[in-house]
Amino acid sequence: MLSQFQLAKDASRNLALVSDEKRNEILLAVADAIKVNENTILEANAKDLSLMDKANPLYDRLQLTPKRLEDIANDMRNVASLPSPLNRVLSEKTLPNGLELKKVSVPFGVIGMVFEARPNVAFDVFSLCFKSGNACVLKGGHDADESNKAIVALIKDVITKCGCDADCVQLLPATHEATAEMLSAVGYIDVCIPRGGRKLIDFVRNNAKVPVIETGAGVVHAYWDKDSDFEMASRIIINAKTRRVSVCNALDCLIVHKDRLKDLPTLGMLLVPFNVKIYADPGAYGFLNKSYPSNLLEQATEVSFGTEFMDYAMAIKTVNNVDEAIEHISRYGSGHSECIITNDSAAAEKFQKKVDAACVYWNAPTSFTDGAQFGLGAEIGISTQKLGPRGPMALEEITTFKWLIKGNGQIRP
Repeated sequence: MLSQFQLAKDASRNLALVSDEKRNEILLAVADAIKVNENTILEANAKDLSLMDKANPLYDRLQLTPKRLEDIANDMRNVASLPSPLNRVLSEKTLPNGLELKKVSVPFGVIGMVFEARPNVAFDVFSLCFKSGNACVLKGGHDADESNKAIVALIKDVITKCGCDADCVQLLPATHEATAEMLSAVGYIDVCIPRGGRKLIDFVRNNAKVPVIETGAGVVHAYWDKDSDFEMASRIIINAKTRRVSVCNALDCLIVHKDRLKDLPTLGMLLVPFNVKIYADPGAYGFLNKSYPSNLLEQATEVSFGTEFMDYAMAIKTVNNVDEAIEHISRYGSGHSECIITNDSAAAEKFQKKVDAACVYWNAPTSFTDGAQFGLGAEIGISTQKLGPRGPMALEEITTFKWLIKGNGQIRP
């Protein structure tokens, strides 16, 4: 696949000369083409869906619909409307010897993206990379291969018709060998970003020879404090758990203050219509075993905590105070998104200061952890690492900088 890497590298240099106006024109053209080619994309997606069991939690991630394609196109238009992240002067100064220094934002160059059964990622990554002047090399999973092929073919066709270098988008074969080659493409791939489950992320981190920005799996908690409003708490919990269970910001473990245990049966009645499987610790189980359907209730084990369910399932942990909630998250969390539901501002402040995660919410569901929801247009991933970008990554997070120095014949003594 060396030839594809070389084409992307060459195209990344050509992108440096494309104006922001031209990039926006192409993004808008691709957004329009999504609607025009809707049937072609959905037919390709249907081929992928036919090979996956509908009971598989990844089925929802894989599925494209007219509404989802419309949302993807709108996100792309939003990206086009955002200010360019390039050529921003981050700092400047003049040295005593007269040298003028400017620190300006520039693209990384070529971004490699390894992702699983989420064909919308191909559109999101392209829009953000193209807007920020980066070429992208995409390596999707075999589950979404037909969808990804149709999407990249559409993108390349639009770019070519608009008179730009379509080699700035490359799709690798959906094989393990392709992943290995990308991770070893030193000198071609400037940074690799994995987007998927823990197994994929660990493989990329452990085997990459190119720089990696780690997007972590989402083991997400919500702490329901004693000083809280039930109506608000139930809305937040239901939304975080059931809005879309296969995404990384979905709730996995509800941590309940012991004084709220009496409210679990009422909360449970709101979860029953969604057939949410509950793995309850002894404290919670005692309040649920007579009211919650027996086929949806089990006693929690050690593996129930720290699990990213990606399904209509969650664990419940009982604690005595906010400190125990924080301790539980410290032990089992993944650094993605965490939430506290409380009217106690002191407890909320302690929680937000001490919980170590990219996004920490107070009285709002973790379902908001998303680049588009944060006003970033879209996202290339949600970083859980601390070195470099953290949280939803969009345009600014996939740029770097260079120093521009202007002199007038000065020499160093």
